[in-house]
Amino acid sequence: MRILGLDYGSKTVGVAMTDPMGITVQPFKTILRDRESKLRKTLSEIQKIVEDYDVEKIIVGLPLNMDDTEGERALQTRDFVEKLKLRVTVPVEFTDERLTTMEAAEILDESGIKRSEQKRVIDQVAAQLILEQYLRG
Repeated sequence: MRILGLDYGSKTVGVAMTDPMGITVQPFKTILRDRESKLRKTLSEIQKIVEDYDVEKIIVGLPLNMDDTEGERALQTRDFVEKLKLRVTVPVEFTDERLTTMEAAEILDESGIKRSEQKRVIDQVAAQLILEQYLRG
């Protein structure tokens, strides 16, 4: 069962994916857009990935506040998911993604990747962490 993990941000969506058996997770790509409100191309790209790779489920990181409340980013993420659900026929679920971007930055720092190069992969690594966390249950 191939599962897609998404880290939704204001200008990027980090994408990670499991292997076909749903065991390992790899960073896949970062989808860029000019403005947060421009989602048509982003949604279309995710829909194509789902179709091309026979994805059976999508997990989206929900950025909760540290006190478990939902702020503006969580509401924007929920809105994005509602639009995504109109494009794909597979189930879309949320998982708590608190601190995944910070954890991704630490991983990249420890790996010796220069900060100037981290920007292009950090969202993918955050999506990978979101999906790994979901798989661990």
